[in-house]
Amino acid sequence: MRDLLDIRIGTMIRANAPDPAAYVREIVGHGFESVEPFFWQTMNKDLKRLAGELREAIGDADVTIDTLGMFGNPLGTEELDRATLAGWEALIDHAHLFGARTIAGFTGRVRGRPLEESLPAFVEVWGELSRRADDRGVRLAFENCAMDGNWASGDWNIAHNPDAWELMFDALPNDNLGLEWEPCHQLVYLIDPMPQIRKWAPKFFHVHGKDATVRWDVVREHGVFGKHPFVQMRTPGFGDTDWTRVISELRLAGYRGAIDIEGWHDPVYRDELEMTGQVRALDHLKLCRGGARLVPNPA
Repeated sequence: MRDLLDIRIGTMIRANAPDPAAYVREIVGHGFESVEPFFWQTMNKDLKRLAGELREAIGDADVTIDTLGMFGNPLGTEELDRATLAGWEALIDHAHLFGARTIAGFTGRVRGRPLEESLPAFVEVWGELSRRADDRGVRLAFENCAMDGNWASGDWNIAHNPDAWELMFDALPNDNLGLEWEPCHQLVYLIDPMPQIRKWAPKFFHVHGKDATVRWDVVREHGVFGKHPFVQMRTPGFGDTDWTRVISELRLAGYRGAIDIEGWHDPVYRDELEMTGQVRALDHLKLCRGGARLVPNPA
């Protein structure tokens, strides 16, 4: 039976923070339907304990943990890179404690080199991680953020546009490797995100709720390489994306999972307005999904 909650609307939480469970306890009443705990570069928690604390914080609320995040450069050779790789391994091994199906983050990259030169390391590292995840019934998803890199150079991630996805999945066509997709990072490239859903949705394992506003007046006057920013990352509901179309295309493509809001980027709804913006995004995305509740058809 189809259900509105085939696609849940949730939010990301900083798992590196001193007490992630306290944060969840404070926000769970706002109506979030899922949470994505994520780590930045280092996995600094006892995962068994964290899973228990998060379950206790969620309590009786209908909130799931679909995806865990581990963001860093697991292809690098520095100490923090090795910590990121160890974090991926630990989350893969402990995903079942959270009820999570997916671990997501950056692919990593050979720093300062053209994108293609990262492919051998990508195949080596992610081939092994993919096998480890497959043994545990876990999927691995790559966020589509460039992290200020491009085709010629970068520090964090190669999975930032469709040409790179073609290379990655041709080199390593494993079924449990996919994408953590969001329209924001494509708008930053001036790419229309909509056709991607129809082509790439089978590889969408998780979706981030983040948007962007392209400032076309700046583009026309100053271009995209000047001192004036031509694009702003936005919370859903404040940017250019038609989320009704996005969610409709996701449904048509058979997507089942979460759209977790990635906050802390909006230039307006930030700091003391952060949760105001996130709850507005939550309400907006639920409306674009068809509402907050399933309405049964008449008998």
